[in-house]
Amino acid sequence: MSITPPSITKMIPDEADRNVILWADHRAEEEARLINSQHHKVLDYVGGTMSLEMEMPKILWLRRHWPAAKFDSAQFFDLPDYLTFRATGSRARSNCSLVCKCGYIPPGTAGSKIGWQPDFLERIGLGCLGPHYDALGGIPGKQGLVLTAGMPVGAGLSEEAASELGLLPHTPVSSALIDAYAGWVGTAAAKSLGRDETTHTSLHDAQSRLVAIAGTSTCYCIQSEQGVHVPGVWGPYHHAVFPHRWINEGGQSSTGQLIDAVLQTHPAYATTLSEAHARQCSVYSLLEESLEAQMQASELPVTSPSSYALLVRYMHMYPDFYGNRSPLADTSLRGMLSGLDLDRSRADLARKYLLTLEAIALQTRHIVDEMNRSGHKVETIYFSGGGQARNQIYAHLVADICGLRVQMPTEASASVTVGSAILGQMAALVTLERSKLVRSETPILSSQTDAEATAQQYAGTLWNLMEASTKPGQLIEPTNNLSLHKLFDTKYRIFLECIDLQRRWRTEIDSVLEG
Repeated sequence: MSITPPSITKMIPDEADRNVILWADHRAEEEARLINSQHHKVLDYVGGTMSLEMEMPKILWLRRHWPAAKFDSAQFFDLPDYLTFRATGSRARSNCSLVCKCGYIPPGTAGSKIGWQPDFLERIGLGCLGPHYDALGGIPGKQGLVLTAGMPVGAGLSEEAASELGLLPHTPVSSALIDAYAGWVGTAAAKSLGRDETTHTSLHDAQSRLVAIAGTSTCYCIQSEQGVHVPGVWGPYHHAVFPHRWINEGGQSSTGQLIDAVLQTHPAYATTLSEAHARQCSVYSLLEESLEAQMQASELPVTSPSSYALLVRYMHMYPDFYGNRSPLADTSLRGMLSGLDLDRSRADLARKYLLTLEAIALQTRHIVDEMNRSGHKVETIYFSGGGQARNQIYAHLVADICGLRVQMPTEASASVTVGSAILGQMAALVTLERSKLVRSETPILSSQTDAEATAQQYAGTLWNLMEASTKPGQLIEPTNNLSLHKLFDTKYRIFLECIDLQRRWRTEIDSVLEG
């Protein structure tokens, strides 16, 4: 989230350097607790619980800790909207940013009239943002403009931004998406290598495709034609990408970050890293070598990469070292490990690495189960990006633990960039088709009514651009090894028991200390 004074060019250095609150900043825990105690309908569209990582808890924290005059003069942007603002000078907001992170319910959804909910903001102590909500982007159709994905913003690049970027003024700029949703755009329309490469897909097909956008954390996004309320899973978000479609977003707060922590705190990591540098390979290659050697030494059958899980059959990890985002929405949960010994070798490091991948995959199943139980019908998980999207062991673990097909991306680190490029292509196409005067200073979309009609008109075009721009990927089928299925089902039951056990232990400790 960015907090920007009215004039960027007049910012003093300290303000310029300290005008951002990062996504993973957890300072607003008390504010999130207050918001969640209100039981307002806003919470129905974030899975029942608003995360302390979202914008409203952070804005409330600023309200409580900033001088009133400074707060009253600020403008609040989610990062994608700040980038389009800096590029164009337009204060138009993306529907994605507002609905997914700012407690905004689009007009016409659940009785919402202006998008912002005055009674909700009054109750949590942010009534001062009304009645016009200029600091949040305004009211659509009045002094505000809210755009769906791919719609051109303002008149394109401003003279100042064009000069800074070395591009032409009025170059079309697309309404932005949150990074995970750009990853969804760059992934959801992909086809499978050697299977359906010539088959045309439609927007309807997206509702069975769960896209996993992985990195430090992981987001799980799925689109539906009707809003599906999933307890503990964010959304359903109306018009988040496509007009009149809904997206649910599950998530794990720490995945790539957790893998790094497990590896880097192990006694054998330093020597393993040193050897990887000497051999000009990755640490993960050496760990996989170790797992293969351990399987051979144990004379265990390798029927698929997920068979390595036999090496950690008596070890268990619960992976919420940084709290649970989905499907429990419980930031108090922490990681758990069972089955440890005193081994400090690389072999042990490899097993801990494998155990971490297994735990993340088990939690993926937990999220998928809750989504399907609530009305989704996930058939395939599409990996979108990050190191996990290159990891064959992890991909097979997810396929076998979830019992679903997994599609790997052709370029594991490009999906968010590809999705963003598709949005830029869409904005350029809309601009060219709607105006012969590409360099006109008149915004292509100047009213909310025009913006919504244009988005609906071009929805099919956006999907076609996604399909044409996304390369086919490798499709992984679940194993038919019955014993592995039984092992993973048992481990999943133990995984769920860890949640109950941890909560019970916490309650017992609290009752003693409070008594």
